[in-house]
Amino acid sequence: MNLRLRSALIVLAVVALDRASKLAIRAQVSPWETIPVIAGIFNIVHAENPGAAFSMLADAPPIIRGVLLIGVSLVLMAVIGVMLWRLPAKSSVFLATALALVFGGALGNLWDRVSRGTVTDFAQVFIGSYEFPSFNVADSAITVGATLLAMDLLRNSRKAS
Repeated sequence: MNLRLRSALIVLAVVALDRASKLAIRAQVSPWETIPVIAGIFNIVHAENPGAAFSMLADAPPIIRGVLLIGVSLVLMAVIGVMLWRLPAKSSVFLATALALVFGGALGNLWDRVSRGTVTDFAQVFIGSYEFPSFNVADSAITVGATLLAMDLLRNSRKAS
């Protein structure tokens, strides 16, 4: 399968899973309700985040928040989209997957931000006494994609040296 088609399918899968999970959470879980799945480790919650990652800019005026968050998302998606489109046929599947995951995650959260003004988060994870900020499928795709990009960069820098 060619890399462009494979990347497009990954983007579509991320967006579809993200949309379906957020719609289900909004339909089935009341805002701020907590449903323990694995006591002390993992909960399902319903949080609406008006800001960026870790609620950054959540308290900024809505117009500033919207322009910044939507604008930055669109610029990053344009850059990643061009990178995906221009990937040489012999590029690493690892790299294409990483870029597609980041693009799909950014599109999933952008969809929420444009249509609702907030992003629905629903996964709450604890490690000991540390509570990770709530997140969603799109956030997970971005995190996994960014990690794969870093791994690809390290792998290629080792090959070059």
